Amino acid sequence: MTAAFDQLAPQYDQLWTRSAVGHLQREAVWRHIDALFKPGQAALDLGCGTGEDALRLMRAGLRVRAIDASAEMVRIARDRGVDAEALSIENCGHLEGSFDIILSNFGALNCVEDLESLREPLARLVRPGGYMAICVIGRFCAWETAWALLRRQPAKAFRRWRKSVMSSLGIRVFHPSTNHLKAAFHPRFTLVGWCGIGLCVPPSYITGLSGGVLQKLDAFDRRVAHRPVLRGLCDHRLFVFVRSATC
Repeated sequence: MTAAFDQLAPQYDQLWTRSAVGHLQREAVWRHIDALFKPGQAALDLGCGTGEDALRLMRAGLRVRAIDASAEMVRIARDRGVDAEALSIENCGHLEGSFDIILSNFGALNCVEDLESLREPLARLVRPGGYMAICVIGRFCAWETAWALLRRQPAKAFRRWRKSVMSSLGIRVFHPSTNHLKAAFHPRFTLVGWCGIGLCVPPSYITGLSGGVLQKLDAFDRRVAHRPVLRGLCDHRLFVFVRSATC
């Protein structure tokens, strides 16, 4: 798995971070979680990639540590000034310290099969009352299903309905349900809310839409992507947990 992400790393920001869709979806995540962060807090970025979210936290005055399984992703993040180290999320139990918030953005946790194994290590790292914000690839994406069916690609249209699938990078990707995520982190963490990211704004591989069209789609997402039922049709799902004080 790490070899695939090492190979992707030099193009990652061009393909996602600086793309119109990637920018809009990332900003949608931050609209929902920005209020969780306060200057002086300590944050841990799980699956930091090239460090885009870590840098944003640093600019907001937080002390940030970051990990990623890909040594090449970590090298790029370090070159940008991020305190990052090459470590898989599954091995986060090796970390020391106490954090006010944990962030894992855009599918890093979809690469972890046994989410339950993270419960105790993460609970040890987050102070009681602290937050964990995780953005995962959704189990059903209306855009992807419609797009693939129009192109007579039924396997792609319904791939997220399966518990796991082999991605184009040769990486096995898991699609946990909301109930699975809640159960995986209970009772150490309590889900306080979740919303959809990318209902009308499409997945990144769908290209050809003008900037004006994407802005209109984003404006519609701001109004409806958080609503019940509709949030379950989005490209990504953003979950916010709080660390239980009594466990």
